[in-house]
Amino acid sequence: MTPSSPDDPAVRQRLLVVLRHGRAESFAEQDHARRLTERGRRDASELGGWLARSGVRPDLALVSSAVRTRETWELVAAALPGEPEVRTGDDLYSASADTVLDTVRQVPDDVTTLVYVGHNPTAASLAQVLEDGEPDVEAFVALSHGFPPGAAALLRVPVAWSGLDAAGARLVDFHAPTG
Repeated sequence: MTPSSPDDPAVRQRLLVVLRHGRAESFAEQDHARRLTERGRRDASELGGWLARSGVRPDLALVSSAVRTRETWELVAAALPGEPEVRTGDDLYSASADTVLDTVRQVPDDVTTLVYVGHNPTAASLAQVLEDGEPDVEAFVALSHGFPPGAAALLRVPVAWSGLDAAGARLVDFHAPTG
């Protein structure tokens, strides 16, 4: 048997960015139509800058169809290099962590950096379910204080997306807005 190469898509390190939309207005005619507040826009732009400084270069973004998640992604993406493919879906709007994980498992192997932009409690649940028990300590402590609007968890995934399961990723960083 030939040893696996690091370039083999099945063993290539991947990065999953789990991102909660920025702070949104409390009410709208429909929940789906809630827009970001001024603070939410500011936090999303700042988050994009933090991701860029962290060297994040997404290949694909999976974005809930809600207005606030699409606005968040647009502001985050404006600070990032390149133009990743974006898939916006109604199925991600009210998805559970299990449903999002099932969607992630369908991502092509050539995607090395994936961003999920969604809602709580799904974002927090997904990050916690995937965490392998050996996280970056500072990131874990920050995540344990909650997953506020405009926050992001970065998880290293050592398997193909199709093989990702509970406790299958390492939490390497966490960012929450400071404002």
